[in-house]
Amino acid sequence: MTIKITNKLFLFIWIKHLSRMIIRATLGCMKLADAVTLLGKGGPFRHLATMARNNNFFFRQLFDSDSSTYTYLLGDTSSKEAVLIDPVIEHAERDATLIKDLGFKLVYSMNTHMHADHITGTGKLKSLLPGSKSVIGKASGAKADIHLVDGDIVKFGSHQLLASATPGHTNGCFTYISHEQCMAFTGDALLIRGCGRTDFQEGSSQTLYKSVHERIFTLPDHFTLYPAHDYKGLTATSVGEEKKYNPRLTKSLEEFVKIMDNLNLPYPRKIDESIPANRVCGLFLNKTLYIHNTLKR
Repeated sequence: MTIKITNKLFLFIWIKHLSRMIIRATLGCMKLADAVTLLGKGGPFRHLATMARNNNFFFRQLFDSDSSTYTYLLGDTSSKEAVLIDPVIEHAERDATLIKDLGFKLVYSMNTHMHADHITGTGKLKSLLPGSKSVIGKASGAKADIHLVDGDIVKFGSHQLLASATPGHTNGCFTYISHEQCMAFTGDALLIRGCGRTDFQEGSSQTLYKSVHERIFTLPDHFTLYPAHDYKGLTATSVGEEKKYNPRLTKSLEEFVKIMDNLNLPYPRKIDESIPANRVCGLFLNKTLYIHNTLKR
């Protein structure tokens, strides 16, 4: 009798331990406590399809040294559908070549906002990779094939990004969140130990502070954050890091506004060419080059 009870106890402990290992492996980016909470809300079968980290996810971070802009290529290695976040026009050929080399089909080229420091590559990529569509937030006022509003879902293969409105740097800023992969692409709303400026393009320090604290800092601490820029060679951060170490956004709202009001930053070097071009999906530069080349002949 004692042996039977011991065996049952051993079996119970073994199954419990095995379950925990399965949870850790399947919900790789989630904390164990979060996984247990999920199991307590209807069992694993209802949640794992959307929350489990898939092994067919492709991720590549690219860089433009002139504007210190990061471009992100995300793809589904099974369906071969891919999206590109914040492409730069000077690197459109580079990005198109990489996408072709990897066997991907570009579904969407997306902007986190209407940039002031470079011209987007979305328009040029549409000509290089026919069938791809340009995407930007509706509030930006820029032309695109698809205009996002808060809460929209962008799908590519079995993966998806949640479009979360995070205005403040500009009125049309979006953060793209992958809950499956525990990552978010914050644009200029939140930088590594910093944030985007708020003194142009209908920017607002109060709005930016609210966006970051309510839309980004409310994500789990272990979520990895990928900004649109970095000027010190850093490539990524996390929600937990920024909540603890960001020198601006750890302050009170009043202190944050005061900091932003006294940055005294220079006028953006490329804003006068970037904004008009980006209002028309980056096609302004293409048109200018076309006219120039035609006259040259």
